[in-house]
Amino acid sequence: MTTLLTEAEAKRIIDKVLSFSKADELSVNMSGGRRGNIRYARNAVSTSGESTNLSLAVTAAFGKKTGTATINEFDDASLEKTVRRAEEVARLAPENPEYMPMLGPQQYLKTNPYAQSTADITPDFRAQATFDSIDPCRKKNLTAAGYMEDATRFNAIGNTKGLSAYNRDTSVEFSVTVRTADGMGSGYATRDVTDVSKLNTKDATEIAMQKAQASSSARALEPGKYTVILEPAALVANVDASLMAAMFRSMDARSADEGRSFLSKKGGGTRLGEKLFDERVTIYSDPTNPEVPGGAFSGDGRPQEKVTWIEKGVVKNMPYSRYWAEKKGVHATPPGGNFIMEGGTQSLADMIKSTEKGILVTRFWYIRPVDPQTLLYTGLTRDGTFYIENGQIKFPVKNFRFNESPVIMLNNLEALGKPVRMGGNLVPPMKIRDFTFTSLSDAV
Repeated sequence: MTTLLTEAEAKRIIDKVLSFSKADELSVNMSGGRRGNIRYARNAVSTSGESTNLSLAVTAAFGKKTGTATINEFDDASLEKTVRRAEEVARLAPENPEYMPMLGPQQYLKTNPYAQSTADITPDFRAQATFDSIDPCRKKNLTAAGYMEDATRFNAIGNTKGLSAYNRDTSVEFSVTVRTADGMGSGYATRDVTDVSKLNTKDATEIAMQKAQASSSARALEPGKYTVILEPAALVANVDASLMAAMFRSMDARSADEGRSFLSKKGGGTRLGEKLFDERVTIYSDPTNPEVPGGAFSGDGRPQEKVTWIEKGVVKNMPYSRYWAEKKGVHATPPGGNFIMEGGTQSLADMIKSTEKGILVTRFWYIRPVDPQTLLYTGLTRDGTFYIENGQIKFPVKNFRFNESPVIMLNNLEALGKPVRMGGNLVPPMKIRDFTFTSLSDAV
């Protein structure tokens, strides 16, 4: 059986599973696809591979008691056995006081997070993309280490209340670190796309090469407050190094209502409707955006819609679970699948030219929370940190540890550049004043 099912193929299996139900409610979540990767270090491929997977999860409910069972066999007997197992677990489970009845039929936006070019990727394609990254480094006596992963997936859901939804998507993620021969200079670049025809690993690698060559012989600057230009990779490159994504994930309404987040108001209540950021800050989610297309439904089947979270610095919406929304008597807005931050028209070069004194940060890493109620985080710069003076990059500087909150950061905006795709989101480079560096790091 193929692991990338069509909508009709998935629905046929899901409907069969639902027909076996003896529970009060039953839901089915089916997913599958193909994932490929290639990894290289010291200018040579170290691993490559491809995997396929197809699985199905059944959740049965008796009143407020639920049980889930999963399987990756799809004959009738195995499917029915999985339903019986989920029902058995549900009967044994304690009641969940926050259980919400399953959703009925929903209306979904038409989204298109799928590109056939990505679905058609072959091992030869991955090898060529890697060669295009390694070859220019080898010719300039630089050392490259990188990773590319592509995925083609589908997800289908259905339940005994009549809910039915299907989504398929593709993605490619590429990152490369380039070091000088003496190991004292390091550069980095990362790209992610839905459509692999938009990925050029050579161009990305050349940026990392330039940063590596320019960052050797770094000088030490005193820690303190500096004007910084943060490249998009410093804001939202991945889970471990993402100040903006950390803020976006912290906007949950229940956490705010219960006094556990930066959106909690002293003495009770939330800061919904308050101006917390610079008026140039507008952040929204939109699954139909052609540059960062997303799925049409959230994990529990709620429709994904265009939602403005922050408008001109004012908090406009917060994501709710269905339980908490019912408790508060409001619309159950699911968390967004992506976030899009409006920016300006300046390029990174324009922002550097307009900076009298400052520091250019390629990216952060090892970001960890310090205080969730103020969103204070600590982390380190890496792979290219440079001192700017009179509109020019003057010299590389040693890496810093920072202590900073994205809330304070977005109140200290000097300029926003043109948004680019990063980590499945759109985010602009930012120039920020009074960014707090607390100590030096000897790491390259």
